[in-house]
Amino acid sequence: MDGAEDPKITVPRRKGIQSILTGFQVLDFLLKAGQAVPLRDIAAGTGLSASKLQFYLISLAEVGAVKQDVQTGHYGLGAYTLRLGIAGLQQFDIYQSAHARMEQLAKDTGATVFLGVWGDQGPTVIHRTESPSRHPIFDLRLGAVLPITGSALGRLFLAYLPKSVTADHVIGGIASFEDSSRHIRQARLSISRGELLAEHTAISAPIFDQSGRILAGITLMGPQNLLSDDPDSAAARALKTLTETISHEAGATTQHYLDF
Repeated sequence: MDGAEDPKITVPRRKGIQSILTGFQVLDFLLKAGQAVPLRDIAAGTGLSASKLQFYLISLAEVGAVKQDVQTGHYGLGAYTLRLGIAGLQQFDIYQSAHARMEQLAKDTGATVFLGVWGDQGPTVIHRTESPSRHPIFDLRLGAVLPITGSALGRLFLAYLPKSVTADHVIGGIASFEDSSRHIRQARLSISRGELLAEHTAISAPIFDQSGRILAGITLMGPQNLLSDDPDSAAARALKTLTETISHEAGATTQHYLDF
């Protein structure tokens, strides 16, 4: 009914082992600290008493997840967390992470959604999904290489890749695109209207890897009268949420390395 609010659906929380959750709370604090810290800082940051925290740190140290500096007594992440992180990155599959979510985004927005990476020839489409309610955009075939300055995906890579990688693909030099590239990095969105396809809008957002480098981009594309190019539109926000979620699964840092 018009004006009616969607009913709240409460999903019961599955019962777990609280001590494991607390242990990961300690590890998360050490991860965010970025360096070895004293016991009192961990206690303050986690809300655990120093006496209770000692038991967790002893157990975590026994499995190599935490190590204690013999000189300062401070605690930091251990070797096991490094092996765990490397194994997780090796098992990450961007297609597996993205394809079901792209299908849902296409359904929700009514737009074509495609995944692109930087290939030998430039921005390359490697996966595409169509909205079931719209005619497919056949121009965006798999393997298509898009213009770097004339497409939302292309300018996304131009904004985030080092100049040494993109310079040979830009006619007339990169300098004229520095302002737009900076704006793209600030907004985490690249928008194109009527460039790649007449009367179509495209919105691209980046996926980052664990080092803060761009791994891929996901693009929404649809007719201008159906897909808004407003960066605050529902479609643009949904796209950013999607790419941020995948970036998180890829172990991405919170800031791109070009902005350090």
